Amino acid sequence: MNVVITVDPRDGKRRETELTETDESRLEVIAGQTSPAAQWLAARGRLGRAELLDAIAASLESRRVDLVAAAEAETGLSHARLDGELTRAALQFRMFGEVLRDGAYVEATIDHAADTPLGRGPDLRRMLVPLGPVAVFGASNFPFAFSVAGGDTAAALAAGCPTILKAHPSHPLTSHASAAAIESAVRDLGGPEGVVATVYGEQAGRSLVRHPAIRAAALTGSVNAARAIQAAIDERPDPIPLYAELSSVNPIVVLPDAAAARGDQIAEGLFGSFTNSGGQLCTKPGLAFVPSDPGGDRLVETLRARVDASGGTVLLNERIRDAYESRATEFERAGARVSARPTVEQGAGFTVAPALLEVGLAGLTAEIADECFGPLLIVVRYDDAADLDAALATVPPSLTGSLHRGPGDDADVVRGLVDVLAARAGRIVFDGYPTGVRVSWAQHHGGPWPSTNAVHTSVGATSIRRFLRPLAWQDAPAWVLPEELRDEYTAISRRVDGRLQPAVE
Repeated sequence: MNVVITVDPRDGKRRETELTETDESRLEVIAGQTSPAAQWLAARGRLGRAELLDAIAASLESRRVDLVAAAEAETGLSHARLDGELTRAALQFRMFGEVLRDGAYVEATIDHAADTPLGRGPDLRRMLVPLGPVAVFGASNFPFAFSVAGGDTAAALAAGCPTILKAHPSHPLTSHASAAAIESAVRDLGGPEGVVATVYGEQAGRSLVRHPAIRAAALTGSVNAARAIQAAIDERPDPIPLYAELSSVNPIVVLPDAAAARGDQIAEGLFGSFTNSGGQLCTKPGLAFVPSDPGGDRLVETLRARVDASGGTVLLNERIRDAYESRATEFERAGARVSARPTVEQGAGFTVAPALLEVGLAGLTAEIADECFGPLLIVVRYDDAADLDAALATVPPSLTGSLHRGPGDDADVVRGLVDVLAARAGRIVFDGYPTGVRVSWAQHHGGPWPSTNAVHTSVGATSIRRFLRPLAWQDAPAWVLPEELRDEYTAISRRVDGRLQPAVE
């Protein structure tokens, strides 16, 4: 079996680990454990699974020092960034505990037997139930929040689905340590093997989604990765859904009055938004539309100075470093000119220089309006806000679209831009920046292709919906029904005979 290798992106050194790539025999063992694990999760019920999620959060936090240190060595991300991300990971597990306690997510619906215009109607009761074992593919840029200890894992376990995690090769030791924290919480509550498990290696990932035990897959990654996983899924005799969060340009529009009133502030926010974490965020803004007027000139000059004064940033791995440099060259060849790029000493690791490029609105092409993963921003200068509607149609649909406006900007122009962004994004940000995704009940982290391949969010309370399916019971005896569908049960909100009934404590 092949030994799993870890690489420190700060110096490029490769080191062997004690981990080995998962072979077919080991995968069969793991898959075989999912059935008793699913039974255990079901037997715990909503409140018991909420207790499990709280225990997982506590276990992660109790190992904070070691987890953050492992991730820092494997990703080159800062200690502060990783420490905050671990807090977010724990928060996600606790939030889904609250989702379970609330219980409305099951969409319990009851239609009692009754006479209808079409005759006697049967008694029907419907709710959402677990989909089955789930495969989760860890993301390179979020070793905690979108990986083994990430939101997909939290949502799947909350739904009652055993979860098999494909560790990302950029941080295998962090993945292993995160899984150990989760497994410890499961054991402390008397849970069996198979509630969570981790596999390593590209072949293991393909074999995982082909396995008949798996009922859904989730990915945060590239379009190419999604296509490779989908190709493996397509080899199955039965289809399963792949929920993938992929490529996003996240355009930002700065209207003239906003540039004039607070150009320096917007420039500072833009710099942080496209350079923090090495620009390796799915919500990083890749295009900023700035007016060609004195206010816009000052904004760009401030942004240019900020970039020139910055230093190098370490990217996660060699593939991302090479793709970043290649894409920057492609943008220049397509007509975008370099506005600012500091000189950075190239070391043995994966260090690159942030880049600010500039192009006129007439020069914005589909090739330039594409994602570049890393600390690069293209400023698009425009003369008339009325021309922005057509320009934004050149930008691929994204997770987000942002709009900075001032009190003097035309309200009709603002409404028109909001309509354009709403048709091409899953979240519209006003007078702010798309990076920093709040974990909450109202969050939507999704968008039209290629930002995602489904209508569901991958962040927030409703992301649990991906791992559930509807099931209806017709004329069923009360003792067969889940408690949420029994007449006397009132602990969650339900729709009964067409009317919404709030929970009664």
